Amino acid sequence: MLLSIYSLLNFLVAITAGGGVESAERGLKNQAGISDTHKHDSKNQQEVIHWHNRGVAARALHLSRGVEKPSGRVTYIVVLEGLCRFNVQELSTRGTYYTARITSLDMSKAEMELIEQDQEFIALSRQFKATAMELISILEQKQKTGGRTKVLLETVPVHKLADIFVASFEISFEEQLSMLDSVDVKVRLSKASELVDRHLQSIRVAEKITQKVEGQLSKSQKEFLLRQQMKAIKEELGDNDDEEDDLVALERKMQGAGMPASIWKHAVRELRRLKKMQPQQPGYNSSRVYLELLADLPWEKASQELELDLKAAKERLDADHYGLLKVKQRIIEYLAVRKLKPDARGPVLCFVGPPGVGKTSLASSIASALGRKFIRISLGGVKDEADIRGHRRTYIGSMPGRLIDGLKRVGVRNPVMLLDEIDKTGSDVRGDPASALLEVLDPEQNKTFNDHYLNVPFDLSKVIFVATANRAQPIPAPLLDRMEVIELPGYTPEEKLKIAIRHLIPRVLDQHGLSSDFLQIPEAMVKLVIQRYTREAGVRNLERNLAALARAAAVKVAEQEHVLPFAKDVQRLSSPLLDGKLAESAEVEMEVIPMGVNNHDISNAFSVASPMVVDEPMLEKVLGPPRYDDRETAERVANPGVSVGLVWTQFGGEVQFVEATAMVGKGDLHLTGQLGDVIKESAQIALTWVRARATELKLAISEETNLLEGRDIHIHFPAGAVPKDGPSAGVTLVTSLVSLFSKRRVRADTAMTGEMTLRGMVLPVGGVKDKVLAAHRYGIKRVILPERNLKDLVEIPATVLSSLEIILAKRMEDVLDQAFEGGCPWRQHSKL
Repeated sequence: MLLSIYSLLNFLVAITAGGGVESAERGLKNQAGISDTHKHDSKNQQEVIHWHNRGVAARALHLSRGVEKPSGRVTYIVVLEGLCRFNVQELSTRGTYYTARITSLDMSKAEMELIEQDQEFIALSRQFKATAMELISILEQKQKTGGRTKVLLETVPVHKLADIFVASFEISFEEQLSMLDSVDVKVRLSKASELVDRHLQSIRVAEKITQKVEGQLSKSQKEFLLRQQMKAIKEELGDNDDEEDDLVALERKMQGAGMPASIWKHAVRELRRLKKMQPQQPGYNSSRVYLELLADLPWEKASQELELDLKAAKERLDADHYGLLKVKQRIIEYLAVRKLKPDARGPVLCFVGPPGVGKTSLASSIASALGRKFIRISLGGVKDEADIRGHRRTYIGSMPGRLIDGLKRVGVRNPVMLLDEIDKTGSDVRGDPASALLEVLDPEQNKTFNDHYLNVPFDLSKVIFVATANRAQPIPAPLLDRMEVIELPGYTPEEKLKIAIRHLIPRVLDQHGLSSDFLQIPEAMVKLVIQRYTREAGVRNLERNLAALARAAAVKVAEQEHVLPFAKDVQRLSSPLLDGKLAESAEVEMEVIPMGVNNHDISNAFSVASPMVVDEPMLEKVLGPPRYDDRETAERVANPGVSVGLVWTQFGGEVQFVEATAMVGKGDLHLTGQLGDVIKESAQIALTWVRARATELKLAISEETNLLEGRDIHIHFPAGAVPKDGPSAGVTLVTSLVSLFSKRRVRADTAMTGEMTLRGMVLPVGGVKDKVLAAHRYGIKRVILPERNLKDLVEIPATVLSSLEIILAKRMEDVLDQAFEGGCPWRQHSKL
């Protein structure tokens, strides 16, 4: 009896699908040894069937119904008994069935007895039986079975044993056909011996792998068994593990990173250590992430700088920023030096000014002029030194500092790096970030900047650092010494008007999907917005107000009766207005818009009779009542004891009113308004000076008169929620007290600033340009400044100076003489 897998596959060609049995035709396609070709028509489709010219004759013993598939098709199982090999002589079609005329290929008994006496056959039989016996012994030892299989070797003829053994192996279909074609018993034994030996070798390799894994297994790594087995199997097959492929790719990436020799040695040592670790071991992922960082850092990669065109750079700065002549001139000088000496170590520029004056965009313009990449590092609220230097790798969740991480993201070693809000850093128990920046911004030290996470030096000397800050006072002196401070005090109303016309209005219209065909904001209305709704140094609130006008216009445009058309494959638009018109059978105007129109251009498809022009009623309707007017100062200084001062804040210059009043008491001084220690001391100095000069100022009849006898003095700085400190309110405090005691009002058109000594000297103060611009915004006409601040007037625009009367004061008497109408009487010759 000859029963095997290939016998079943080759004989099932005689069974058709018409009887509900799955045909084996598909398994017999495209095989070698084609003897004939026929075409089978199924559902009007021509299918070519290739028949093998040899097969196995079989007899059906049993037919049983199989499992019904979800599609409703039923399968049947046929049990066959193999009879002999045959060769197809002729193949024909009988209805839906195929019939064949065949010739048996089995040898007769006499022929078999003759071949059994052949010495080559005997040798092949012994070799096959020996290999088969060894295989059976190994299988019975592994499966703990008896010796029933060995009986086959003694009772069944050798040529049939070959078919039986081969049929039990998982071999390819081509090998099955090759075995079927082996009519010569010697060839059949030779092939069978080869297949049995191959199966025996695979079992030996599996045992070798198991022994190797068990030898490496430790008690603490039981779960490691499956991973080691997989690794050993892949080693035997010559296939690398996916993790090893990743490590090879990582090593290749590290080789192309261009690390310096000393750092490359460190990286190779770390990579060698990583290869010895297993993925589930602690520290594996951290080591791998560290090596990936080393490979990603731009050790040699740099942006190719464009040839500097100073004229083009100046035009770019003028197009992006209006005004700021001194700042733009300094940037052009910086670029000119870079053009003459590209490797020059330029200073670190630090733009200091209130919000909304264009500090960040100036840094971006520098990067564009140089042709370098730009990256911004925000330092606002940073209190941990590790944000600059990175965490040490011994900590859980360690990561590099912001500088190294930024260089990794930007991908080049010479970007323009903006250190934004450098004055907002703090310090606590985790260190001082400002101290860590000392090394970063020092060109003599940053060549070997050492990040704690990186733990190898990195050259930061090619990076162009630009810093921004709202004020320079919080920056530590050593750090400030490493930077060149360029002040951006703010914009005048005229500059704000130009900026709004050139930049803000086009940008606001674009952001809201509008154009000048829908909304027009006249220049006069922009002036009113600047005067009545904004008193900032920058232009952000101005842009917000313009955006409010644009939103109001967008509502009007969106509410108009025109609707967008639609294509056939686009869902129909619906609106109550449209539904109402259709219900009334009225005509609806529709405008055809090409489908290629993007969202930005959709508003262009609307048509309006005339654009919306902003006027004063619309301003008040959209923006509300005016927030500021020119009468504020006159109203607040209408009573004695009130003076107008000029102060500097991180938002620019501001006008500060100082109010003083007297009441029955014991001669105490009360101060309110969230004041710092310095301004409290200035109030004490001012009161002392006024009391000492009471007779000269004709505030007391004689020197023995006590101004505070029977009364207390209360000095208040309005806007109590805003912290205030600094010495520049000294002259304002004295003026307020003199106004209170003399019961004379201070001039409403005059503001002042200056520090005062106990002897009456007026000392210079900072932020003069910001303060003068603030007075100009408030409509102040006269400004009293310390005489030694004359040099600061050069920075103030000529248009502002022409509209103000600048008064320089050397002593406090000069201030009082200009602060009151008709001057302030005192003795011509002071005792001091």
